[in-house]
Amino acid sequence: MNTIGRKFRISIFGESHGELIGVVMDGVPAGLELSEADFEQDILRRKSGAKGTTPRIEADLPKIVSGIYEGHTTGAPLTVTFQNTDTHSSDYELFAAMPRPGHADLTAALKWDDCQDPRGGGHFSGRLTLPVVAAGVVAKKILTDATILDETPFTGVSARIVELGGKILHFVQNDNGKMPEEWQEAIDEAIKEGDSLGAVIECVVPNIDPGYGEPFWDGLEAVLAHAIFSIPGVRGLEFGDGFEAARMKGSKHNDPIGEDGRPLKNGAGGANGGITNGAPISFRVAFKPTSSIRKAQQTFNFQTGEMDTLEVPGRHDVCFALRAPVVVEAMTAITLADLVLMK
Repeated sequence: MNTIGRKFRISIFGESHGELIGVVMDGVPAGLELSEADFEQDILRRKSGAKGTTPRIEADLPKIVSGIYEGHTTGAPLTVTFQNTDTHSSDYELFAAMPRPGHADLTAALKWDDCQDPRGGGHFSGRLTLPVVAAGVVAKKILTDATILDETPFTGVSARIVELGGKILHFVQNDNGKMPEEWQEAIDEAIKEGDSLGAVIECVVPNIDPGYGEPFWDGLEAVLAHAIFSIPGVRGLEFGDGFEAARMKGSKHNDPIGEDGRPLKNGAGGANGGITNGAPISFRVAFKPTSSIRKAQQTFNFQTGEMDTLEVPGRHDVCFALRAPVVVEAMTAITLADLVLMK
């Protein structure tokens, strides 16, 4: 399905090479100040054009078509759309006979009896993360509303790449945001080889009050995992100490409680029993390397009935995770906005 959330519900629609893509948000509180300019900063963070990203360049201009009156949300469903213009659909004709390894080309064809839109990956494309980012902008506005959090001012959601191509970030990036040299070298090498790279993104919500989330099915980690794993290309997720906790003793992993009732450390990543404990929410997301690569791969050709060599044409990211931190932030904000509105 294409909808997530209970109180703050978002539905995305469209295909990569269709006329437009967009998002409908239901449950947006009335009275929030909002304009199309508010989306600009996060949309730019997702935009392509830098080394290692796809040369497909879209204007990505948001158009608010419902739910706004005189610069404020009305409480009615809020809809934001984006036009698709820079499309090369002929690049995808080959994949009917030779579905791309690692993509949804084959599974979508099997599920929908070849009725799916194959152009640009259709509804499975990373292009559909753009309306998610738009929903994240609105979710962040909901979270910064002073009437929602009881004690701690909400200071935002922050995500950054901490590992790329197996190379871990050992220092904080400069204020100018320049990429570490070893990452640049890894990207250059992958470009030269016609291959791709994966990455790990760390996300932190530094200030969130205790008490959000439910036990079991709607625990903080459970609902966040649902949202994060909805991002195309996610392969793993860990909170706090993560998989390292399996190698620890309880005396090291446990988070002692301080005099203010909050944890003195954060091995749990911000929640106990599925409920926020007052510590920062902290988790890491593993993204796979881009599946569409120029490097030759042996795969099955359904037209000839034999194994064949595939070199994927078209325009693709060498490392799509370069544009994913803001998507992780958006999914996190969407999830938290739903939780705080339900409380």
